Amino acid sequence: MRNFLFSLLLAIPIIAMSQSASAEPVLGSNFVLKDTAGVKHRLANYKGKWVLVNYWATWCSPCLEEVPDLVNLYDHRRKKDLMVIGVVFDYESLQSVKAYVDDMLVSYPIVLGDDSVTTQIGAADVMPTTFIYNPQGELVKIKRGLLTKAYIEKIIGQNQP
Repeated sequence: MRNFLFSLLLAIPIIAMSQSASAEPVLGSNFVLKDTAGVKHRLANYKGKWVLVNYWATWCSPCLEEVPDLVNLYDHRRKKDLMVIGVVFDYESLQSVKAYVDDMLVSYPIVLGDDSVTTQIGAADVMPTTFIYNPQGELVKIKRGLLTKAYIEKIIGQNQP
């Protein structure tokens, strides 16, 4: 009886660990984000392209500073090898976001950030934060802070076949 109880005590943590590990999704492994135009963006749909998911806020100065580089990357590479998805957090209203996006000439899709987004992709400790996925759909980098065109081109260049 003593051996049985000892075995049972050892087995309970192992069973609990295996159940929690299998129930936990891999963050960002196949997200689905709906943008302000109603279009759904699935990571799986962008196989063969680099995907940048950029968390930002309208009050964030570094976010404002990186927008032109993100627009430039998106405009020049979207048909070739890159997708940019902006996710805005801590906003007043959809109208204020649209006004900001228009003022900044943002051409890439914008998603309104919420718990669904952070559950799928991950949370950010700072703004901006960019999640960088390779053409195979694997998260390869989380860049906290200001992002530049040169930084992204360096990552893409280092990972070319």
